[in-house]
Parts: sequence; structure tokens; C-alpha cells
Amino acid sequence: MNRLEELFTRKKSNVLNVFCTAGFPQLNSTWEVMKALQDNGADIIELGMPYSDPLADGPVIQASNTKALQNGMTMQLLFEQLRDFRKEIYVPVILMGNINPVLQFGFENFCKQAASLPVDGIILPDLPEYEFENEYGAIIKRYGLDFIFLITPETSEERIKKLDTLSTGFLYVVSSSSTTGNKKDFTEVEKYLQRLQNMQLKNSLIVGFGIKDKSTFQSACKYANGAVIGTAYIKALENATDIQSATKAFLSSIIN
Repeated sequence: MNRLEELFTRKKSNVLNVFCTAGFPQLNSTWEVMKALQDNGADIIELGMPYSDPLADGPVIQASNTKALQNGMTMQLLFEQLRDFRKEIYVPVILMGNINPVLQFGFENFCKQAASLPVDGIILPDLPEYEFENEYGAIIKRYGLDFIFLITPETSEERIKKLDTLSTGFLYVVSSSSTTGNKKDFTEVEKYLQRLQNMQLKNSLIVGFGIKDKSTFQSACKYANGAVIGTAYIKALENATDIQSATKAFLSSIIN
């Protein structure tokens, strides 16, 4: 049983996945941020791989990508920073980013290095389903990594069921068709989540986009197993002088 399976077997609800950008706020902050998240209640760490043109990210996360790249973050440096992270980090860790830098790095090389650390899964929102099925999925499986697909309110029921069969770890449920960090009408989101719950999918459901505080986290968790918080946490880190205390204050406001 891998870390994500173990987590969702043990914890069926209120799973907190927190997104952070590698190399932000400082180049060498990555491990410190991850440790602070684990210490203060994050169940999953979603580690963003900085890219100059991130897909679907709002201005706050885009700015954190820009800052991380300016700091000098690269894919190879990220793997070097993570080399011994399992000595201290035991929660599931997912690498999230765009397909282009992964292809530039070499897809199999990327999976090999990710698995050797080991991280638990990958989210590449712009990897097409067809290419996953016909080329990349076999490589991901060979290295024992989970691959998490995204679904939206516009995804057809047939396609949701297909992506559920392809996805391992969990399904990433985009709360609405907009960028991260935007305000959401959670009444509509709850109807959408209730519909997904009634489909009895095989994967656990983690909701992302627009989850920013205790209220939105609890709303998302009514009909899903958990939720992702990204933009609000990045904001909490922007001007933090102490990553541990800033993270503790932020996560306490969500889960306590």
C-alpha cells in the first residue's frame, strides 16, 4: 500500500492538501516549507514545479513561479533539494506542473528521479488523455508513481468515469472553470460535488480552486474527501519572516 492509499484508507474526510511552489519564497525554502506544512497538519503536500507560463494558475501562484525562477530554481535543482527529504517528510508528496518542462527534462528521466526520492504522484494538467494512454502512462506505472487527472464541472459523465479508471491516488476536482484563487459560488460547487459523490467513483475526490479558508474547506469537504489550498497559503508566505510560524498560523485557521 503506497502513501496515498494508506492516507485515504485511514482518513476518509477533511484531507488537507496544501500547494506550495518549489523555490519560493527563497530558493532554499522548499524543504523548510514542506516540513512546516507537515508539522502543522497538512495531509498531502502538492509541490509546484515553477514554469514561466503555468496553466490555469491565478496571479498569486504565477507570481510565486516567477519569483522561484528568478531565485534560480530548475528541475534538476529541485530533485537535488529533495534528495534526502524522506528523512523528515513522511506525508504523501505530489509534483504538480506543466508537461513542457518535464518533456524538456526527459519524461522517463523525470519519472525515474521522482520515484527514486521517492515522491508519490504527479499532476500534469496539460498532459492529454490520449498521450497518457498511448505513451506516458506506461512509463509512470513502471516507476510506481500515481498519476492524478483533473475533472471540471464541464467534464461529461462518460469522461469522468474514464478519467476515474485512468487516475490513481485520487481525482482532482476543479471546483469551477476559472483560474486558481478566484472567488467561487459554493452553492453551485456543492451541487456539482454531490453529483460526483452519487456517481460512486473508485478514486477519492480532492477539490481545488477557490478553497481559501475554514468555511470553503468545510464546504468542499461536505461531498468530497478533502480539498487543496494553494493561493491563500502562497499569500501567507509572501511576506513571512518565519515560515514555521506563518504556516502554523495559517493552517490553524483552517483545521482548528
